[in-house]
Amino acid sequence: VYAILMTQLLVTVGIVCLFTFEPVRYYIQTHPGLYSASLMFFATYIALSCCGDLRQFPWNVILLVLFTLSMAFMMGFFYNTKSVLLCLGITAMVCFCVTIFSFQSRIDVTSCQGVLFSLCMVMLLCAITISIVVPFGYFLAFDTQMLLGNKHYAISPEEYIFATLSIYLDIIYLFSFMLAIFGGGRD
Repeated sequence: VYAILMTQLLVTVGIVCLFTFEPVRYYIQTHPGLYSASLMFFATYIALSCCGDLRQFPWNVILLVLFTLSMAFMMGFFYNTKSVLLCLGITAMVCFCVTIFSFQSRIDVTSCQGVLFSLCMVMLLCAITISIVVPFGYFLAFDTQMLLGNKHYAISPEEYIFATLSIYLDIIYLFSFMLAIFGGGRD
């Protein structure tokens, strides 16, 4: 799962880096249909991910590749290079720390689903206050511990693509949060 995740993150960073080149940025800005198509695929993937048949090989791999490309495109479309590099470093440090916590901790975060749901509702209602205190580390720890399988809840080994996607989304949400704080818009 972590090998697939690393590949996803490298592809995402690579595509975001392509947006630093002026001809690429100009082409994307003059063809807004590309962003719309990427957004439509993202929404379709989320809707279809509930279908059991699409969580089986080879559909799971195909959809994961398309989803990763879609997310990378959307991330690169909005932010400037300095913000992306700053947030990339912060996200990498947070993910490393949470992963080490998840591997070494005796605390079973997976048994706290009700608490995590309640925290999500509180964050929804009090986003500015709670988003700085609670948000992403717990979800990354939850998904990592579900992947490990030695806690209250576990992901089946056959659902490695789903596990990879869960952790990838946690990292992308953390990255987006950091960009919202530190990043400006496009150059």
